[in-house]
Order: sequence, then structure tokens, then C-alpha cells
Amino acid sequence: MALNLYRVMHMRLKAANAKKSPDRALEAFRRIQHHQIRLNASTLITGLSFISPEQADLFKEV
Repeated sequence: MALNLYRVMHMRLKAANAKKSPDRALEAFRRIQHHQIRLNASTLITGLSFISPEQADLFKEV
């Protein structure tokens, strides 16, 4: 399954004329962090770290 996802990512990046390989794209995506905090033992707040312009472009390409 992972190999199929890798190949699909490769094809989409190639179709978008992206200069990144799937490995480089995944490395950029790994820097995105998901945060969760719980306030007053009941309220759960979630969010993402800042997404760079490079990461936003990669999301559009894949």
C-alpha cells in the first residue's frame, strides 16, 4: 500500500511539473505539527502549526 501511495505521489508531482521528489515532499510534510490541548479537563482545542508557502504549494500539487 505504501508503495502505491508513493507512486501516486510521484505521478502527481510529475504531472504538476514539481521539482521535488516524493521523498522531499514527505520531508516537508513531516515538519507540520498537529497540536492538542485540554483546558479545564473538558475543552479540547486542536490546531496545526504554521504551514509554509512551500508546504502549501506541495499540498496543491499532490
